Amino acid sequence: MEIVYILVALLALLGGYFLFFKKSEPALPSPEKKPALKPKSEQRRKAEPAEEDEDEDEAAEERGEEGRKPEAKPADAKRADAKPASAPPPKKSEAPAEEAAPAAREVTDDRPSRTVNVQSLRKGLAKSREAEGFFGRLKALLVGRKEIDAGITEEIEEVLLASDVGVRTTEAILGRLRDGLARNEFGDEAKVWEALRAEAVRILSVDGQAGAFELRKKPTVVLLVGVNGAGKTTTIGKLATQLKAQGKVCVLAAGDTFRAAAVQQLKVWGERVGCEVIHGKDGADPGSVVFEAIKRATELNADVVLADTAGRLHTKTNLMTQMKKIAKTADKALSGAPHETLLVIDATNGQNAAAQATEFKEALGLTGIVLTKLDGTAKGGMILGICDTLRVPVRFVGLGERPDDLHEFSPEAFVEALLGRDS
Repeated sequence: MEIVYILVALLALLGGYFLFFKKSEPALPSPEKKPALKPKSEQRRKAEPAEEDEDEDEAAEERGEEGRKPEAKPADAKRADAKPASAPPPKKSEAPAEEAAPAAREVTDDRPSRTVNVQSLRKGLAKSREAEGFFGRLKALLVGRKEIDAGITEEIEEVLLASDVGVRTTEAILGRLRDGLARNEFGDEAKVWEALRAEAVRILSVDGQAGAFELRKKPTVVLLVGVNGAGKTTTIGKLATQLKAQGKVCVLAAGDTFRAAAVQQLKVWGERVGCEVIHGKDGADPGSVVFEAIKRATELNADVVLADTAGRLHTKTNLMTQMKKIAKTADKALSGAPHETLLVIDATNGQNAAAQATEFKEALGLTGIVLTKLDGTAKGGMILGICDTLRVPVRFVGLGERPDDLHEFSPEAFVEALLGRDS
């Protein structure tokens, strides 16, 4: 019996042993089952796409852990490489603007051409050469005259005064004629014409200063002044056109801030010519506009600043005082500026133009005169009175609306056009 009990116990122990190991076998090979967990997690992600869309930052982190982010780096690197390739073009487009300045510097000290087309001048002075004009009336006195006597000076005096030459200048011219008559130098009309022309050239030369202004500084600041309607803004546009054609870099200052049309007009000229226009708001301080224009010209290494100003009546003291302030402001922006102060005169104003010139010279110290609309008057001789009285040289004369109708003044060419024979 005892042997039977012992066998039963051994069988029970063996059965328990087998049962224990069969249940524990699935849990032991965990290394083999771990790879199977990864596909299940990926399947869960595929089944839950909404969760990835709701939190893109976490999804990006998960993709990084799985080695997908490094694949994006090359694309980013390509885009980063593309940026430098796209960045240089702006620099290249800016370079030509900086390189254009040396070309202008090469001709900075050159004076504008002094070649003057006398026939073009004569065409513009047609009214002064007509029968009732300055030349026409002198011609009627002299041509065909058989005897040149002292009485001719009185007749010439009448023509000169009627042509707004002025009393002082008329007396100077007549004094020369009387001296010649006293020495019997005028045997015929040709000698009288020669004497008149020589005296006119002497007066207009103003000690050799007549003609276009020189570009002494860089930038050379030119202030244009005058009464309303004289043609300042148009003159600036014409000057800018001519200077640009000579290779100069110009900056235009719209200093006539009290007349909105003047600012717009100068903008149109600037666009047409290709010059930068500095302007302020309507009614802005004209001095500040000129100041900014000079500073901008310095930055651009420009050759010339052409500054427009509001029309000033020479009889208005307060307005003339304001004009002085503009000149002082220009000097603050650039020592010595303005280098040229040009008075623009409407030639059709006659003796009134001479009065304007006197007042402006006293207030501003004029360096030159621009005589406009000379083609619209028969009194071309009035220019003699202005030069003789003020000793201010004429820089340019306007004989039409086109840019090439603004002529650099040459005393010899002008006198030839005004007093020369038709042949």
